[in-house]
Formats: sequence, C-alpha cells, structure tokens
Amino acid sequence: MKDPIVEEVRRHRIEHTQRFQGDLSAICADLRSVQIDAKHKVVRLPSKKLMPTSDSVHTTR
Repeated sequence: MKDPIVEEVRRHRIEHTQRFQGDLSAICADLRSVQIDAKHKVVRLPSKKLMPTSDSVHTTR
C-alpha cells in the first residue's frame, strides 16, 4: 500500500535533486537558504549519550 504523503515527499526530493544535478553541496546550500529565509527558530537539542546494553557488549576472544 502506497502512502500518498510519502509519495509526494519522494517526488519533491527527486525534483529537488534533479534541479541541482545531484550536487549534494548545492542541495544543502539551497536547503540552508530556505531555512534562513523562513525565519523559523531552529532548535538544536544536545545529543544523548547512549549506554551500552548487555546485548551490545562484545567479548574478546
């Protein structure tokens, strides 16, 4: 089952990528300028330190 919202997001992503011929630096620069122009407050949360679980601890042999 295809989600129409997901399909729309993918279509826009493809169009945006084609607009900049796949140049990731140009795509990121464009997205940054859109973000600045929008004048929305950007929230940056501190990263969370992950604690290892018993499943993630590796033993050496």
